[in-house]
Amino acid sequence: MKRDILIHPDPRLKKLCSPVDDLNDELRKLADDMLETMYDAPGIGLAAPQVGVLSRLIVLDCVKEEGEKPRPLIMFNPEVTASSDETSVYEEGCLSIPQEYAEVTRPAEVEVSWLDRDGKLQKEGFSGLWATCVQHEIDHLNGKLFIDYLKPMRRQMITRRMVKLKREKARG
Repeated sequence: MKRDILIHPDPRLKKLCSPVDDLNDELRKLADDMLETMYDAPGIGLAAPQVGVLSRLIVLDCVKEEGEKPRPLIMFNPEVTASSDETSVYEEGCLSIPQEYAEVTRPAEVEVSWLDRDGKLQKEGFSGLWATCVQHEIDHLNGKLFIDYLKPMRRQMITRRMVKLKREKARG
C-alpha cells in the first residue's frame, strides 16, 4: 500500500526516531509499503519518518541502470559503524523536499550494520551513490535533512518554497 510522503517543513521530519525493539509483521508491512512508495515516487531511498512513522527504519535501492536487477534493502536500526576520511560530493534530493537539489559532502565510504526483515544482523560496506543514500536516510532517523548541510540563506529559501508548495497542494 502506497503511503503519503510528508513534505518539509513538518515537525515529524525533525524528530529523533525510536529504535525498533520488536520486529513484527506490522513493521515488515510498513517496510514493504515504504518500498512501494519509494519506487512509485520515484526515489532511491525512504525513511520511516517521511511517512509519519517515528521508528528507525529505512529502505533503499540505488540500482538505476536500465535492465539491471533491483536490489531493495530494508534496514531496521541502521547504524554507520565506520566511515572513510575521504569524502565525495553528490547532488542530493529528497522525496520530502520535491524538486530541490543541492551538493552535499559526505564520507565516500561507510560501513553500516542493521537488522534485516527477519531480524538477522547484517553488515556491509557501501560506496558511491549507495554510501550517500544510506547516510542521507540515516540522517532522517536523527531528524536531519540534507538542507541542514546548506548555508542558512539557501536553506531558508528552500523552506519558503516548500511552504508555498504545501499551501498550493492544500488548496487543491
